[in-house]
Parts: sequence; C-alpha cells; structure tokens
Amino acid sequence: MRRKRVLIMGAAGRDFHDFNVYFRNDPAFDVVCFTATQIPNIDGRRYPVALAGKLYPKGIPIHPEAELTSLIKFHKIDAVVFSYSDVSHEYVMHCASKALAAGANFVLLSGEKTMLKSKKPVVAICATRTGAGKSQTTRRVTDILRKKGLKVVVVRHPMPYGDLVKQKVQRFANFADLDRHECTIEEREEYEPHIALGTVVYAGVDYEAILRQAEREGDVIVWDGGNNDLPFFKPDLHIVVVDPHRVGHELLYHPGETNLRMADVVVINKVDTADKKKIAEVKVNIRLANPKASVIEARSPITVEGRDVIRGKRVLVVEDGPTLTHGGMAFGAGIVAARKFGAKSVVDPRPYAFGTIRKTFDRYPHIGPLLPAMGYGKKQVKDLEKTVNAVPCDVVIVGTPIDLRRIIAIKRPTVRVRYELEEITRPGLNRYLEKALNTKG
Repeated sequence: MRRKRVLIMGAAGRDFHDFNVYFRNDPAFDVVCFTATQIPNIDGRRYPVALAGKLYPKGIPIHPEAELTSLIKFHKIDAVVFSYSDVSHEYVMHCASKALAAGANFVLLSGEKTMLKSKKPVVAICATRTGAGKSQTTRRVTDILRKKGLKVVVVRHPMPYGDLVKQKVQRFANFADLDRHECTIEEREEYEPHIALGTVVYAGVDYEAILRQAEREGDVIVWDGGNNDLPFFKPDLHIVVVDPHRVGHELLYHPGETNLRMADVVVINKVDTADKKKIAEVKVNIRLANPKASVIEARSPITVEGRDVIRGKRVLVVEDGPTLTHGGMAFGAGIVAARKFGAKSVVDPRPYAFGTIRKTFDRYPHIGPLLPAMGYGKKQVKDLEKTVNAVPCDVVIVGTPIDLRRIIAIKRPTVRVRYELEEITRPGLNRYLEKALNTKG
C-alpha cells in the first residue's frame, strides 16, 4: 500500500511536535518535507536523522514556505498539515486555498490527537494572541503553587532555532545555562524570568522525552504556551489569557479561538488600561464561545526602576519583539511607562535601523516609533545593538521581559519596565488550582 505523502507547514515548533507524536512512527505516512516561516533562518535545514526515526534514514528537509505550491506539485503531496500558530483565520484559509489548488488535502490536527498525557498534574497557560499577558500569568501560577510547598517545573513552548539534536531536551536552571545553550533574545525573554524566580524550565524538540524528565523533577508541570498555540500536554487545568486591547481577536485567530473554546478559566488581562466597552465586548465573545468557562479579570501594573529619569527626557522605547511583530501590537509596556512617567517625547528608531532590524520594520509596517527587541541570531543581535546606540535619545526604556543590558552594550542611561499579574476577580486563580490539584489527587 502506497504511503500517504505529507508536507507539514510550520515555524520550528508545533510542526516538529506534530511530526513526533502523530507521524514519526506510522508507516501509513511519508512526511516528505517541512516548510518554515515567521522566524528568520529556520529553513534550509533538515529535521535530523537522530530525531526523525527509522522511517526517515536521511532526515527530512525544511524549505521556505514560499515554495509551498511548487513542493506540492513536484513531490505529489497528498496532504498539507498546517502546524503553526498566531495567524488569522483568513491567513489559514489562504494557505488552504493554495494547497487545494495545487491538488493536496489541507489538514489541521486537533489538540486531543497531539497532547501527551502526564502522570503529574498539568496546568496549561495559553493565550488567544501573542502579547496578551501569558508570561506574567504563568509566573503568578507558579508563585501560587510554590507557596503550597510544591516543586514546580515549567515546560515552555518550543523555540528550537539552532542545532536540533543538541536541543532535543533542554534544561535551564540558571543564567549560565542560557549562555551554554546559546539562547536567542526571544528564548531568553521566556526562560530568564522563571529562572530569576528559582523555577527550572524545560524546552526543546522532543516533548515526550522532555515531559518524562520533567515528571521526575517536579510535583506539578506548568505548560508555558507560546505564540497562542495549543498545549502539548493534556492539562488538568487550562487557563487562557485574552487581551481587551485587541477585542475580537479571540474569535479571529488560529488557534487562539480553539484555546478559548477549550479553556477552563479565561483571564481577561489589562482591564486597568483597556476601554470598558471593549472589556464588555470581550466578555460577550467569551460567553458565546465557551459559556462554561470561569472568567477572571486581571491587570498587569508596571513598575520602573529609576522612573524619575524618564520625566522630561527624549526616550527610545524597546519592546518585546514577537508581541510587536506577528503579535500585531502597536505598543507595549515601554510606551505605557513613557506616558505614565512624563517622557518629553518618544524618538522614532526607524531612520536609524540597521540591517535585519530595518528589514523587520519593512515586513511589519504597523510598528510605530518603537524598537522591537529582535535577536534570532548573532547578526540580528548586533544589528539591534547598533540601532539602539544610533538613536539620538536621552534614555532607553527597556520593556522586554529580560534585562537587555546582559545581551547588548547600551551606551545611554537605561531603565527597565517590569509587570506582574494581579487578579481583580475574587476568588482568583488559587481556587481553580486547588480544585484541579485535588481532582488529580
């Protein structure tokens, strides 16, 4: 019987997981290739033999997504599997149309078909859009669990942008581990805040192996989802964060809407800075999609070290990169801090952008006078450093989750913005965590 020829569309994350758990050992399928997008320099590689399994003795090539139609026709692909996240429903259907027109079926795998089961309690924190506030919600959850005397291990959504074999299972317990694994800025932004609080973080490529190792170390597994993707582990409690600053997006993006419909608890974040009418509209959308979900309102107040330095100054604002790029936000915590603490003006960095940073502005024209902290490789980090230091400002406001000064040399006075989740609704997350833990036993 002829094996069904499959192409997996991805972005170096969900695509590898779907292959590992659904396709890798099934002789009914022949995964001919992956395509890659969203992240720079992740195509042109191969999914290695060491990870691909005995059915793939040469590994699997990874091509640019721009070649999708020609790949389908050349390889006589039977099915295209869409395996990445934080894209509009319209975008997904454009991809489907390309696949269908080229003669292939178009497939979306459900969470139930790809979630691994754990022997330990699993709490999953996901979101409907990148930048909704998932990271501070995860930190809040781990804090509650630690105060109950539980050993918490965080497993982070994948970001394997380097050597995939070396990144099969990654464990981060201190800042030296970040250097040892040659982490990008994007990886550091997700791992460093947990490490600073004493939480061990796992990530990598093979999430079956990651889960089994994490189970040996922790009492509770906290899934820290990225890019509004579905959890890779079957959760005992599924918490989903929505953003009232992007009202309606909770029903318009994939797989954010799926997360919303699966959620046990929905956290409406940023209610202190969002319009009340938009908050009300988000609540209506939650009830329409998932009337059984419990809803918690929360805020993420900012704190700034040395905030008096900002007043009356020309500032450069550096924000979290993914939030501004494929997250679609036009501002972040740094802009909020600039306004709140009396900056004279926000200097537009675009005329001073170097190399790959300039290309980022070209690709994402919605970004205003802000600098996304892009750092997917050494060259991009260097371009970011040159751009920061070229902007004629008095103060640099760093709104990224990490201390950017550990990565690049900033020649001007710098202040950092921090933010943590505070629940307004009572009882808050603790109630639902206790219920889930008791149910699991």
